[in-house]
Amino acid sequence: MRSVQLLGLSVIVILAVIGMAQAAFADAFGDHESIGCEANPTGNPIGGGEGYDDIYDTGDFIVGNLTELLAALQEARPGQVIFVPHGIEIDLSGRPTLVLPAGVTLAGTRGKDGSPGARIFTTTFPGMFAVGGDDTRFTGLRFEGPYAGAERIAGLARFLSINHCNNTVDNCEIYNFNSIAIGVGTGALNTHVHHNYIHHCQLTGGGYGVAADGGSDVRIIANKFDYCRHHLKSSGVPGSGYEGAWNLIMEHANGTHCDMHGGRDRGDGTDIAGDWMHIHHNTFLSPLTHVGIRGTPSDGAEIHNNWFARPAEDSVRSTGNTRVYNNVWGPDRIPQEHAIHFVDGKSVECAVEQCPYCP
Repeated sequence: MRSVQLLGLSVIVILAVIGMAQAAFADAFGDHESIGCEANPTGNPIGGGEGYDDIYDTGDFIVGNLTELLAALQEARPGQVIFVPHGIEIDLSGRPTLVLPAGVTLAGTRGKDGSPGARIFTTTFPGMFAVGGDDTRFTGLRFEGPYAGAERIAGLARFLSINHCNNTVDNCEIYNFNSIAIGVGTGALNTHVHHNYIHHCQLTGGGYGVAADGGSDVRIIANKFDYCRHHLKSSGVPGSGYEGAWNLIMEHANGTHCDMHGGRDRGDGTDIAGDWMHIHHNTFLSPLTHVGIRGTPSDGAEIHNNWFARPAEDSVRSTGNTRVYNNVWGPDRIPQEHAIHFVDGKSVECAVEQCPYCP
């Protein structure tokens, strides 16, 4: 009986967490009347840096070298801050993946008085960081990987792996991780990636700025992306979804900008492409496909109020349960004339405001 009660309590907790995550879905100014990212109502600059208003200038542990960083990671407790001052460079080459403990913040000064943030870098290929639990934060730092190119090589570099809830990466510059910059895995609900500059993650066959895999949900808000194969990506397994909003997608990419895999990619015999996807108020400067949904999202996808580089019909691909509306395209900001939805992989004009194929 007690086991049944505990199982019931676990289900309630999980549903509550999912409910909180879905509530956050409406918080990224989704109903803002503007189109594209330029209006930016978030209160901080897209990509972070100069003008960012939540910057640390000290912490519980102040580290200036690798030895001090390793000691702080061992000693820090929830609620404490590990601070890396301006001008510090820490070489993690040859080190195994470091773990930021639950509830701990790793912080720097990016954006304060012109500071680019302390530089934490590696010239080798293991993953750089993972989170050790819920409620961590990486903020105000530069993280540099070992390889910026798109060529297939033996090494696969990743900045960060997240497999817990309520974690945040903000106001960082993250670059030269050829495989994945930020990987978000199963059960990592309520992950926030905002106001970062993420670039040069462009491995052929990989190359993801933010990869929302497993049953995760991720809010990817007000970042600047460049030189990635897929800036945003998800494996599309049931339970997964992400919101991409107020991001500036720069000119350089070598694949679809916002990607959601379907069942044929996973080989699981379904056409499921995640639970949901919400792409709004982004500006796309590259002419490549902006949104590619390689199946059908179970709860639907909404793509609206974006500034595309080309017409909506050429910018979005999906199998079904996807609605595209109120976007503009090109340097003259030509309005999208009609909302469209997708039926059997083909775009169809919506005859009414809501239709059976639209969420």
